[in-house]
This record gives sequence, structure tokens and C-alpha cells, in this order.
Amino acid sequence: MTDKPTRRQLMRPLQLLGLAFIAAAFAFVVTLVSMGFFQQRFAGQSEHALVVAGVVGGITFIVVLVVMALLILAVDPAQVAKTVDRPVLLPPEDEQAAPGDAAPDADDAAGGRDQQPG
Repeated sequence: MTDKPTRRQLMRPLQLLGLAFIAAAFAFVVTLVSMGFFQQRFAGQSEHALVVAGVVGGITFIVVLVVMALLILAVDPAQVAKTVDRPVLLPPEDEQAAPGDAAPDADDAAGGRDQQPG
């Protein structure tokens, strides 16, 4: 039997920092490439490209870190120690309706107004 990871194992702070750093590094490199840092440039333009890329990378790092922290806050602390063995966003199995169950008709719910008195 394979051990399923707990929520605590899935939400390690070092992994969140690593994800934010990777996203920031990607934004940094994309900004440098889009500003033509690796091409022949005039004097002073390379420094400007580095500053802009640094700002974009820093903003990306902070935004990713804050968004991931807010998403972690959405998890119930009582469920942190439980194992994850099914998709998290699906309702529990006892709340899912069976495929053969049909919803009652609107006439049945309204008291049968369309029926003739008999």
C-alpha cells in the first residue's frame, strides 16, 4: 500500500518559496529578453533593462508568495493531518447524487396544481 501525502507535506514553506522564486526568475528572464538585453545596445540601456527586470521579478515573487499563502489559508486546519486520497474540490461521496436519482418535477413540488380535481 502506498503512503498518500498529508496536506502538511504538500504545503511546505520551502516549496512555496521555491515556486515563487522560479516564477520570479522566469519573469526576470522574459523581461530581459523582451527588452533586448542580449543584443547590441546603446550605453546605459543594459542597466535600465536590468533594473526593470529586477522590479518585475521582485513583484512576481511577492505576488506569487501572497497568492499561495492566501490559498493555503482556505484549507481547514482540522484537515491538515488527513491524507489526500481524492480530488479536494469534489463534494464528499455521501453528498453526491447517484446517477439514477432524478430530481422531482416542478409540478410535484408545487402540490400538483395542474391536476384535475377528482
